Amino acid sequence: MMDYALEDFFHYLTVERGLSSNTIQSYKRDLMQYQQFLQQELNLSDWDQVTRSHIMRYLHDLNDKGRSSATVARLLSSIRLYHQFLIREKVTNEDPSLHIETPKKERKLPKVLSSEEVDKLLNVETKDPLSLRNKAMLEMLYATGLRVTELVSLKVSDLHLTMGFVRCLGKGSKERIIPLGDLAKEAVQTYLEQGRGALVKNKKTEELFVNHHGNKLSRQGFWKILKAVARDAGILKELTPHTLRHSFATHLLENGADLRAVQEMLGHADISTTQVYTHVTKTRLKDVYRSYHPRA
Repeated sequence: MMDYALEDFFHYLTVERGLSSNTIQSYKRDLMQYQQFLQQELNLSDWDQVTRSHIMRYLHDLNDKGRSSATVARLLSSIRLYHQFLIREKVTNEDPSLHIETPKKERKLPKVLSSEEVDKLLNVETKDPLSLRNKAMLEMLYATGLRVTELVSLKVSDLHLTMGFVRCLGKGSKERIIPLGDLAKEAVQTYLEQGRGALVKNKKTEELFVNHHGNKLSRQGFWKILKAVARDAGILKELTPHTLRHSFATHLLENGADLRAVQEMLGHADISTTQVYTHVTKTRLKDVYRSYHPRA
């Protein structure tokens, strides 16, 4: 009974909610883990047996295992959505997740690169089709703040270089239009003219960025490329694909960009998500003040 209800839920997320496969996989991991705890640790076999105290025991177990409050909050969010689905489908009559307080997330400031470090990273030596692709990808990522999944999913038809923008389908298949700077446009144009054809050869591939076989580049493939380029550039900071997205937002705000405009370019549904970058800029202002003010 438990397994059937979960499969119905994942079908609902795919068909009715239209969520991406990555988001659905995340829900699957969360809820399979939750179901496993209920079955193996609490000997429950049906969803209408689950009570508030069972969920609390699960959350306490997560805390005992050292899971962060952000992870616990995410898991609780998945559990809530699932129990609401069970009521809607008349599998259960009550929602045991009601009135369970979400743990407060520790506010971690995102790691960003300085402008000088970005310059070093983007100063890729372009000597062959792969390095032209790498240069274009990194310039595009820093110029637009795209998520990595969005970057590797771009199609050639999403580019509008003459007009200076790129069309992107983000979370929940929401479309957004993001401006492209001159340097990014130039790098992408050069890649299209001198690099992509050599990689794609005779294949009919719609994706803008491809691997050395001419197929769509994976997220893991991009991660490896980023690490290699950062290493060659002598950047010692721990770097993830999201670091360039964080740097894009922080540098825009530092230079006077409007918070709402940055929110729209990042594709954040809630402005509170974007506001974390204002904390980053304030922290950096304090560092500058302490470093240079004679009475700091």
